[in-house]
Amino acid sequence: MLAAASLLPAAPAFAQYGPVVTSGRPYAAADPQSAEPLTLTEVLRVSAASAPQIVEALARIRQAEGRALSAEGAFDTVFDVDGRTRALGYYDGSALDAKVRQPLTENGGYLYGGYRVSRGSFPIYEDEYYTNRLGELKVGGLYSLLRDRLVDERRTRRTLAAADLDIARFEAQATAIGVQRRAMDAYQTWVAAGLRLRAYRGLLELAESRRAGISRQVELGAKPEILLTENEQNLVRRRALVLRAEQEFESAANSLSLYYRDASGQPVVVSPRRLPKDADAALAGPPVEILGPAAMARPDLQTMLARIDQSMAKLALARNDLLPKLDLRAEVGKDIGDEGLGGRSRTPFETVVGFRFSVPLQNRTAKGKIDEARAEIDALNARARFLRDQIAVEVEGITIAVDAAERLAQAAAQEQQLAERLAEGERRRFALGSSDFFLVNQREETATDAQVRLIDAQARIAAARSELAAATADQEALGLTLEEN
Repeated sequence: MLAAASLLPAAPAFAQYGPVVTSGRPYAAADPQSAEPLTLTEVLRVSAASAPQIVEALARIRQAEGRALSAEGAFDTVFDVDGRTRALGYYDGSALDAKVRQPLTENGGYLYGGYRVSRGSFPIYEDEYYTNRLGELKVGGLYSLLRDRLVDERRTRRTLAAADLDIARFEAQATAIGVQRRAMDAYQTWVAAGLRLRAYRGLLELAESRRAGISRQVELGAKPEILLTENEQNLVRRRALVLRAEQEFESAANSLSLYYRDASGQPVVVSPRRLPKDADAALAGPPVEILGPAAMARPDLQTMLARIDQSMAKLALARNDLLPKLDLRAEVGKDIGDEGLGGRSRTPFETVVGFRFSVPLQNRTAKGKIDEARAEIDALNARARFLRDQIAVEVEGITIAVDAAERLAQAAAQEQQLAERLAEGERRRFALGSSDFFLVNQREETATDAQVRLIDAQARIAAARSELAAATADQEALGLTLEEN
């Protein structure tokens, strides 16, 4: 039995192979006309259904299925008909021979049955062609007692093809995990860029809202004219921040379009109006729960185990080739109908038993294959052991990063609250004439910087959780599961 059984359940893009939709489901596509805030769930659903990498993985699975079907062909029932007649010459014999052969799936032998019938006369050296008038029925079989009894080349090819199919499925799952991980990163980058743009626009709006008031005070002589110039300088600086944030936001939307596609598979650039309003919900990141050894859920480790199974199958076949060949044959036959030209010797019921024995005297080919398979198994076991350790260290490291990011976000949230309180107080003092223009600008920019740092901290938490979901192959967090309706 193969150790590498499929672990990931069906998902929106291809259920029968792991992470994709069943053919009966409607195609999950982006809606360019929607005005609702774009959610991570929607992005992951569309990505799992339409990502070209996943579609390519599907094609590779179908290739592996074709190879598995070809391997099963070694056990196909074969029907064979052989007919001959003497058109000229002294003898006028005609013969028809039909056979059906069925290989055994649990042994290297086979079963067969046949029917043959002849008419006319044959020379003495073709005496075996004679049958009674209604022909001869024959049933027999061959059974391997030593070599090919437990394993043979046909069954090994079938085992290797089944493992190749498992490997294709695991690689498709790994591809889907990678695609979904990048889709999450693209979405979170887009949200963070949009929220930063919103913060800088708010900062710009504060400066623009004061322009008329400052101009009025300068006209009345209550404020020096240099203050108007300083405000214009401040406006230019804040406009530059907005322009840079707009460029980052547009670039993030362009990157997101790789994973957010319409029904025809074309990339869709998300409208800015679909930016979520709640940063806490949009950048919360997927909840990840680690149950048991995280390594066992990883398709890359399952691929390694499947390759070890393949090497074990090759080793078993090489050991089989060292055994002597001892096959037992048995056959029963009966001619039916009136006696033919061959005489009455064809009429009695016949039973034939025989055997075939051969033994290799050197068999260096099999010995070399055994050494090769053992070395391959040792190498794969060492690689699998390292991969388990690597996954454990990776998951632990990401868990530490998530904890650290959450603590930094808490500190950033406190800083943002305090900075906003100071900025609001300074604006009130400035309106009452108790504060100067430089200080109120500084307070506002400090508050905005704190807000941007909080957004960045929340984005780091979301990115770390996404990375943890990919490292633990959490298909639910990655949007690779879908409840049946």
